[in-house]
Amino acid sequence: MRVVVIGGTGHVGGFLVPRLVRHGHDVTVITRGPSDPYHPDAAWKDVRRVHADRAAEDAAGSFGKRVAGYGADAVVDMVCFTPDSARQLAEALRGVTAHLVHCGTVWVHGVPTEVPVREDAARKPFGDYGVNKAAAEDHLLRQSALGGTPTTVLHPGHISGPGWVPVNPAGNFDPAVYGALARGEEVLLPNAGLETLHHVHADDVAQAFESALHDPAASRGRAFHICSEQALTLRGYAAEVAGWFGRPARLAFAPFEQWASAVDAQAADITYDHITHSSNVSIERARRLLGYAPRYSSLQAVREALAWLVAEGRVDTGGQPLNPA
Repeated sequence: MRVVVIGGTGHVGGFLVPRLVRHGHDVTVITRGPSDPYHPDAAWKDVRRVHADRAAEDAAGSFGKRVAGYGADAVVDMVCFTPDSARQLAEALRGVTAHLVHCGTVWVHGVPTEVPVREDAARKPFGDYGVNKAAAEDHLLRQSALGGTPTTVLHPGHISGPGWVPVNPAGNFDPAVYGALARGEEVLLPNAGLETLHHVHADDVAQAFESALHDPAASRGRAFHICSEQALTLRGYAAEVAGWFGRPARLAFAPFEQWASAVDAQAADITYDHITHSSNVSIERARRLLGYAPRYSSLQAVREALAWLVAEGRVDTGGQPLNPA
């Protein structure tokens, strides 16, 4: 099968592209510029690499035509963020490509009502990112149902793995939070620390994309949540991280406004988005229809990423070793 992956060197693509190559697929990866995948693999030597400025080409109305020109059997779009970009691509691929697999986000749901959230739950997205991703998905599935380009949408949670900082127990990306827990220092968490984060290992997301491509009859025309088995509360997550370093967690709590005044403004904004969404989703549909079976729990996915951060010297543990898994 000829597969084009748009944004294929990112967190998920670094795992997905080698999976596709090993299964004998002819893979073309489109990226904005030269970049190494987060996850190195010998399979990359068999991948065709193309550079394109999607934003500029979308503005010119040419990006979809570029992708259609490869005559691929399937296109995986990891980096579509607006409904107009989604529309252009789907229109260009109509009648040319048999399957478009689009990367969405669990944030299309907005503030949850009942958890774990199912794919068919009523949605109230907020913020530019969530609203635009929800609108892009709505268009893609609607045009798919009306005979356009057959489309699948996969919704990952907080993607984690070696090579980058996962969302930490304070709901942001500051690696110093892990260091404070490792050293046994007090960590201040917002509110009561009961908001939730739903992580997923990048390779588990790659597994789901691969399954969707290999079973189009089960996946086309549907959206699927792709996360670990269970979400984490902030305070429970913090306690587990401290325990990995042989420490009890020393936690304190403050109302969000008070907590935010004590941290970097950008980190506070990121935390606000994460705790307001408090992602906690069901993966039953993906399990039933795609055979999705995550290898990593949320904690296992984070732990692997944290081990990489410690090895790279990006977390000051005060000399405290990370206990064996």
